[in-house]
Formats: sequence, C-alpha cells, structure tokens
Amino acid sequence: MKYTTVLFDLDGTLTRSEEGITRSALYAADKMGFTGFTKEEFMAFIGPPLFESFKKICGMTDEQADQATALYRERFSVVGWAENEVYPGIPALLRSLKKNGVKIAMATAKPLVFAEKIAKRFGFEPYLDALIGPGLDKKHAGKADIVAECIRLLGGEVVMVGDRCYDVEGGAANGVDTIGVTYGYGTEEELIASGATHIAHSVQELADILLGDAPRAKGLFVTMEGVDGCGKTTQREALVAHLTQLGWEVQVTREPGGDEIAEKIRHLVLDPVNTAMFDETEAYLYAASRAQNVRALIRPALEAGKLVVCDRYVDSSIAYQGGGRQMGTARIAQINKEAVGDTIPEITVYLRMTPQDALARRLSASEPDRLEKEKDSFFARTFEAYEALYAQAGMERVITVDASKSIEEVTAQMLKQLDARLEALA
Repeated sequence: MKYTTVLFDLDGTLTRSEEGITRSALYAADKMGFTGFTKEEFMAFIGPPLFESFKKICGMTDEQADQATALYRERFSVVGWAENEVYPGIPALLRSLKKNGVKIAMATAKPLVFAEKIAKRFGFEPYLDALIGPGLDKKHAGKADIVAECIRLLGGEVVMVGDRCYDVEGGAANGVDTIGVTYGYGTEEELIASGATHIAHSVQELADILLGDAPRAKGLFVTMEGVDGCGKTTQREALVAHLTQLGWEVQVTREPGGDEIAEKIRHLVLDPVNTAMFDETEAYLYAASRAQNVRALIRPALEAGKLVVCDRYVDSSIAYQGGGRQMGTARIAQINKEAVGDTIPEITVYLRMTPQDALARRLSASEPDRLEKEKDSFFARTFEAYEALYAQAGMERVITVDASKSIEEVTAQMLKQLDARLEALA
C-alpha cells in the first residue's frame, strides 16, 4: 500500500448530504426574503464556505450573508445534520483501511461541532484518528489549512480524498497526492482541472486505489431471533433501512431458506400437510438448509465486505428443536456445528416476548405454518430455551430488546443498542 494516512472530505465523499444542506440554505434564504431559488440551484452550497455561497448565489451583502449563515445553522443544528446518508461501501472501506494499519482523518470545512455529531451518528467516529474542521466563527474555512493540520497530527504518506476542487487544491497546496471522487458533487472535469492525482468513479474504485492488493476486511453477520409473533419482520425492515443509511451493503436472508435449494427445504419443513415428519427429520432439515445458506449466500457476502442480516439462525434450532421439541439443546447445537462451521454472528438481535403476548399476534397475522400450529406448551419451552441460552456467559453478541413495547419504541431501543455494538466492533 502506498498511502499510510488517508484524509477524507465529508460532504460528497463520505456522505450524501444534499438534503440537509439545501433545505437549510433555502430556509435561511427564505427567512431573509431571498425567495424563488430551487434545490438544484442550491446544490452549489455543498463544498464552499456558507458565507461565500450566500454572497455568490443569492447576491447578499457581507452583513446579510452573516445573518443567513446564522439562520442556516438554526435549522441545520436541529434536523439538517441528520438529513444524511453514507455512500454504500464506505464502512467496508474504513474497516479495510483500519485492518491494514492506515491512519484515517476527516478533513472538512464543515464546522467541527456538526462534523463531530455526524461522525458519531453515522458510525465514522471509531475509525478516525483525527477530525479537523473550523469553529463556528470561521467565515473562510480554507481546505489547505485543514489538510495541513491533519498532516501535522498524523504524518505518514498522506493522500487527500474529496469530491470538489477545494479538496484537491487543499491537498496540492500541502504537497500530497489527491483522489477526486466523481460519485459526489463535483464533476470529473473540475477534479481533473484542479490537478487530482487519481480519479475514482465509485467507492469500489476508491478502495482499489487506496488498498491495492492489501487484504480487505470481512463484513459483519447479524441475526434476528425470537418466538413467532415477536415482530421480527417489521423490525428487520427497520434494521435494514438503518444499516443502509449507514452505508452498509446489506444482504438479507432467512432460515430455513436462502438460495433456491434452501428455499425448497423451507417449503418441505414448514408445509402444514407434513404432519408425519419426525422431530429428528425436522432438525436435520433445518441444519441442511442452514448448511446450504451459509455456503451459497452468507459466506460469499461476508467475503465481499457486506453486512448480512439473517432472519433466524442456529439459535432458533437450539430453542425450537432443542427446547420446543425437547431434543436437547446440546444435541441440536452439535448437529448444527458442522453445518455452519466458524460462521458465527457478531450481533444477534433478540426480540424478547413471552409466548402469551406472541400468541395473540400470531393468531391475527396470517395462516399458520406447520410449526405455528403447535400447542402453547411448545412455545413456552421454546421461550425458556431462548432465555437459558442467552443467560449463558460469552453472549456479548446478543442485543436483548423488549418486543412487547410499541413498534416505534422497539425500533428505537434496538437501533440504539445496535449502534453501540457496531462501534465496539469497529
């Protein structure tokens, strides 16, 4: 690897931020009586200092630009900073850089107070060795000075990554290589004219330039568990939406199921007509479906740096067949050991709900499958097996969420714990 220190611009390089920036700029201009502008016209606010943009785009005086900047921050500090999403593939890139011992900094002209909030909210903070940005009182935040401060703090073989000419010029002023990214808000022509050392048209191309032949970090494996009726489907959608906003490329799968072969096994094991199926047959079918899913979908996705979300995994078999079917949790764990090998989740979301509460939801949801037609005692044993499993030592991967609350409360509780776990795994 050529570069040992990578400096990232924020807007247009790490995050797609036009929603918060343009809305806040339009809010400020409207308050000042400068109306009739469109969101497209205000895309030019992304990159340059606000003060200069209000003067240039709106034709404001220095005094008016000062007032408009204050009004912009009035909205941006409350909601605008969070109207943001990370470009797909950025978390995998940051993890790979860290895996290879590269120092990482965020070098942004955005006021430091906002940059810090964004870094924490969108998962960058654990990867950063430095975060450099101006104070709120700074009207002209020169990128060259920001880059210089990063170099002073971190040293090494430095490269500046950004989407606008300001980023390229700031790096060049300090004698370091630059990478212009065209997936952001600048054009390729602008970046080339500014003298960018390299051009990257995607996050993947950026990763190839920065990492070369160096090893990539594997992705993360997240599973979701709980008795039938706990709300997994609803919360899975919220989980995937949140992870996507954080820039993860998410592979969603389920068990039993996954690829075409595993889905055929799913149909066989859950079909209500198969009432003569023996418990042992059921347990081995689940393990067979899992073995197929792990090799066909889960492992390839993890090798590609993706985050896999799987609706049920080994813990379900331990709870349902080991506890519910009374086959013994140790026995079921052993059956599945060879099926999955070392493919173990880093995070398990346990939507904890008693069988009594879950029963009411199950009955009102849909036509029950073969397992859902079991007696209450079966689900009571399943719940007890989950509780016993997750009470064991060494279960740091498990996030326990009270699923009896409202959908919104469950989602908030789940995502808060998820973010904390992701930070710990960075």
